[in-house]
Amino acid sequence: MKSKIITALIVVCTALGLVILTGCGSDAQTGALIGTTAGAGIGQLAGGHTESTLIGAAVGGGVGYIIGNEQDKKKTNVEMTNLRQEMNTVTVHVTNSNGSIIAVKLQRSGPGYIGPRGEYYPTLPTEDQLRPVYGF
Repeated sequence: MKSKIITALIVVCTALGLVILTGCGSDAQTGALIGTTAGAGIGQLAGGHTESTLIGAAVGGGVGYIIGNEQDKKKTNVEMTNLRQEMNTVTVHVTNSNGSIIAVKLQRSGPGYIGPRGEYYPTLPTEDQLRPVYGF
């Protein structure tokens, strides 16, 4: 029994060392590697032979990949939402009477634009239109 634990620990430590040294390109890859390592260790402890180790590695790798892939999807969705929001933002610079400049960020909303204070403009407002609201 003691040799099984030592073998499993060697497998786990070796795989984790590889993860730390090489890294993975995505959460799916990292999850698959960690799952394979953990599954192999658990399979070795449970069965004590090559077949159980391989079955544990396959199941662990599959589960780890699925979990990591879902994390990748969530990250991609957040990045796409941020990109869409950036693409729908327009900045108009308003020059004040003292020469200072204020950047007014407007959000596109259909054919018009919504200002930071919630006001609606049917077309892209000019600096002169924004000055009474945001300038001085």
